[in-house]
Amino acid sequence: MAQTQAAQHKHLPGDLAVWFFIFAELAVFGILFIGFGVARSLAPATFSAGRAALHPWTGLINTIGLITASYLVACAVKRLRHEKTGTTALLVGAIAASSIYTFGKLWEYGVLYADGYNLGTDTFFMFYFFLTFFHFMHVVLGQIILVVLAVKVRKGDYHTNNMNGMESGASYWHMVDLVWLVLFPMLYVLA
Repeated sequence: MAQTQAAQHKHLPGDLAVWFFIFAELAVFGILFIGFGVARSLAPATFSAGRAALHPWTGLINTIGLITASYLVACAVKRLRHEKTGTTALLVGAIAASSIYTFGKLWEYGVLYADGYNLGTDTFFMFYFFLTFFHFMHVVLGQIILVVLAVKVRKGDYHTNNMNGMESGASYWHMVDLVWLVLFPMLYVLA
């Protein structure tokens, strides 16, 4: 009986259209990752030299910022689902934590450009700048979504019986984080 009730309450979080969008985005990133892997196998010395020019500590700090933001978003969804206060504060905290990534990535771009690296430097940097900037734009969109969610939660638009928008936004944010968890080791560690 308890398993039947639990099965009835399970559902895909958020809107189905958001999941189609998430899977399409993951497919695009997957194709780019495959291209990166093929190019790396064709020019391992170029990719090794490129990785050596990166700033792994910045990448690690960015990773911690995004993981922290995802944790706070997950906590916000749980608090809202259980009608507890503090959901807006958690979302604001997630925005702040994700800003570590935003500012860290902008700093790293500035340093790399100042050192003479850009899309045209070589195959590694073409992939590095394209992949990370494509991801960066997804992070910025995710941050905008988190701001909208925080405003809507504060206004009372989301609640236990109306979680669709909150779950959709959270699902998108977790996709952004998941992509970085592949990008970080691929670019900073394994190249």
